Amino acid sequence: MPSVEQPRILTVTLNPTVDLSLDVQHLVSGGKNRAHLSSVQGGGGGINVARCLARLGVPAMALHTSGREVGHRLNRLLDEEGLPHLGIDIESETREAVVIGEAWSGHSYHVVPPGPRLSEAEESRCLEAIVSAARDYPYLVLTGSATPGLRDDFSADILRRAHADGIRTVLDIAGTQLRKALQERVFLIRLDRREAGALIGRAIETFPDARAANECVLDTGATDNVITTVGALGAVYSNRQTHHEVSAPPLPHPVCSDACAGDSLVAALTSRLVAGDSCLRACEYGVAAAAATVMLPGTLVFEHDTVDQLSDTVHTRRIQRL
Repeated sequence: MPSVEQPRILTVTLNPTVDLSLDVQHLVSGGKNRAHLSSVQGGGGGINVARCLARLGVPAMALHTSGREVGHRLNRLLDEEGLPHLGIDIESETREAVVIGEAWSGHSYHVVPPGPRLSEAEESRCLEAIVSAARDYPYLVLTGSATPGLRDDFSADILRRAHADGIRTVLDIAGTQLRKALQERVFLIRLDRREAGALIGRAIETFPDARAANECVLDTGATDNVITTVGALGAVYSNRQTHHEVSAPPLPHPVCSDACAGDSLVAALTSRLVAGDSCLRACEYGVAAAAATVMLPGTLVFEHDTVDQLSDTVHTRRIQRL
C-alpha cells in the first residue's frame, strides 16, 4: 500500500461553526424568504484553512472545540468530509452560522453568532491541548474568532510556547488577541482590512494604506513577515527590507462571496511555505487562491487548477523600505 503523507500543519479553531449556506433569489423584509439549502459543513478559520490545504493536496490536522449537539454534528460533518481533525470537548453549544447568497444582486451575507463562553478550566485545558498537539507539527496556523470572554493573552501564550518549541506560526486573528500577540514572536502575520485599519486609524483602501499597516506591525518586532489584504486590489507583503504590492489577478467570473477568501489566502501561502517557497512567492500564491475563492458562492473554496492558473497572472511591485 502507498504510504500516507503525515500532516506538517496544525490548524487551531477555538470557536468553530456549523455553516448553513442558503441561496435566495431576492431577500425581502416582509413575509418568508424561500431558500435553497446549498451546503452544510464545518467552518471557522482553522477548519476552513485545513479544508483549503486538503484541496491543495497538503494534509493538515484541524484542532477545534466541540460542544453539545452542534459539536457532535460538527464532528460528524468533518468525519464525512474526510478532514483529519481532533475535537476538544466543551460544555457549551458550538455555534451555527448562516451564509445567504442573493442571486439578483450577487451579494452574500454571513450571519455569525458570538459562540460559546469557555470556563476558566476549559480555557486551561484548551491551551494545554493546543500546545501539546503543536509539538508534533513544524507549522501552526492560529486563526479565526475568539470565544466571548477569552482572556486577552490566550493566543499570546500559545505563540510564546510555540516559539520556544521552534514551531513556525502563521497568525490570522483580531482584536485584543492580536494586540497581545504582537508582544510575542510570530513567523508570519496576516491582517484583514479591519484590523489593519485599526492599527493606522483609517480605512485600508490602497496599497500605501496597507504598507503603513505593515510598517506598524514590523515596528513591534513581533515578526519579520506581514501581509495585509486590500480587497479586490490584492495585498501587500512586507519584510524587513522590502514592501511587495501583490496585485490580484483579473477574474474570469464576477465576485460572488468573500466568506472564505482570507482562509484561502492563509492556506495557500502556508502550503507554499511547507514546500520551501519564499514568503513572497507564498503570498503571491495566497492572493491567487483568494481570487479563485471569491468567484464561488457561500463558503465554497477554490479548485486547485484555478489557483495555479490565476497565480501565473499575479503581478508584484517592489518598494524598498526607508
